[in-house]
Amino acid sequence: MQLSRNALVFRLLITCVTGAFPTFAITQDWPSWGGGNSRNMAASATGITMQIDPGKRVKRSEEIDLATTQGLKWVEKLGSQTYGTPTIAGGKVFVGTNNESPRDPKNLGDRGIVYCFDEASGDFLWQLAAPKLGAGKVSDWEFLGICSSPTIVGNNGYVVTNRCEILCFDVEGLSNGNQGMTGESVYKSGPSTGSSDLLPHDADILWVYDMRGELGVFPHNIASSSVLVKNGKVFCTTSNGVDWSHTNIPAPNAPSLIVLDAETGAYLGEQDPVVSSRVLHCSWSSPALGEVGGEELLIFAGGDGWAYGLGTQAKLATGEDPEDPKAIRILPERWRFDCNPPEYRKDTETGELIRYADYEGPSECVSTPVIHEGLVYVCIGQDPEHGEGVGRISAIDPSGEGDLSGRQVWEFKGLGRSISTPSIADGVLYVADYSGFVFALDSRTGEKFWEFDTRGHIWGSTLAVDGKVLVANEEGELYVLSGGKEGGEELALIEFPAPIYSAPVVANGILYLATQTHLYAFGEQNE
Repeated sequence: MQLSRNALVFRLLITCVTGAFPTFAITQDWPSWGGGNSRNMAASATGITMQIDPGKRVKRSEEIDLATTQGLKWVEKLGSQTYGTPTIAGGKVFVGTNNESPRDPKNLGDRGIVYCFDEASGDFLWQLAAPKLGAGKVSDWEFLGICSSPTIVGNNGYVVTNRCEILCFDVEGLSNGNQGMTGESVYKSGPSTGSSDLLPHDADILWVYDMRGELGVFPHNIASSSVLVKNGKVFCTTSNGVDWSHTNIPAPNAPSLIVLDAETGAYLGEQDPVVSSRVLHCSWSSPALGEVGGEELLIFAGGDGWAYGLGTQAKLATGEDPEDPKAIRILPERWRFDCNPPEYRKDTETGELIRYADYEGPSECVSTPVIHEGLVYVCIGQDPEHGEGVGRISAIDPSGEGDLSGRQVWEFKGLGRSISTPSIADGVLYVADYSGFVFALDSRTGEKFWEFDTRGHIWGSTLAVDGKVLVANEEGELYVLSGGKEGGEELALIEFPAPIYSAPVVANGILYLATQTHLYAFGEQNE
């Protein structure tokens, strides 16, 4: 639905402020999780109005009463559970959700969905529908939908489905013909039900890589994370984890991170399965990419609670036949760093290991590492279902100097478990923890400037924009805080009619926020 407003054009220049780690050039779009390969949740936009109101629902309906809104460009209905943060590129908006608001009357039931909307009007363009995996909630939890934020590169989009697949699609849908694979009708219906008619609003799938079938991956609860695409390669976390017992690792030799050819989906390489062999729960974090000493360096925060610096040029594993297309190729490890301090893993008095799920125990890395001005920032945390616990954010020197000990520059243990990706702007790092606190730290030293309590669990991430910090919580509240060293003042509190598990983002002068049930676009309507 669209709401007409007076014309006012905002100018927006979004850049991933990376210093020694250049990634994307200045752009107005937000084409991937974190806006770019550095994954820094910061936008350089100015003039973004915070005089907004999402409005109220029409009684006995999920429709939004537009007369009760303020500053709204458009709003669209999503499913009943939405964990993905929208990405915006090429005049389109992409977001993952579930199928509880079906747009195809012949494609009903629990499925993972990616919606594509027109950026200017919010009009529905097409959808990707991924059937359930059929493995039960241990690997594809009911109604979670697609949690991955699509990555858009040119005319191709990439997303991790609930079926533990990496899927490449044409951003135009079927409007420019059926490219790539021609079995979309079978795919969307699922292997057990045959096929159904291919409709104009269906996705145009280019290729699908099945991480379970090809690599033996065992996803825990849901396959998540967002892919990174650079120089014709797709870097992706596999979501390999434990089984229903939360102690047994069904696939300790399956990779936790892989590389595919961006055009064909062909396997190119993987990280050595060290992470899978000692995974605590699951590897859900998304990779980041930068440059160190003239070499591209992939930063991966694993399900074992360690961060890794990896080269991007895979080499043939010992004993593998170079002529074999399925030969294992390994990404070279430059360094590794334990993101848990020793006292989280082992009791300092008794020497006994601390149980994983204990409040004082170790955590994996769920949030995405951020690369900024020569440092890597990594948080530890756990599945929110495990509750609160001790946390830590570390700043790492990624140069490594050839040893396998990424050097810690500073640490901050004043926050709890976190699944939030940090934002860095003007020398200040902003990070939220699951307990609902937002912290402002000196990005070079880790000194705390201030903290703010949102009084609600935070699943999403902060966004630093226009001298402000935006963050949403499980209570459906969007907080607008003043940024900077002397910030932390509540400038606005905007209440939404549904919980929020995603992060706010800005693209082309418009603020986007996905609640569990709706996608909102705030800003003046361009005419």
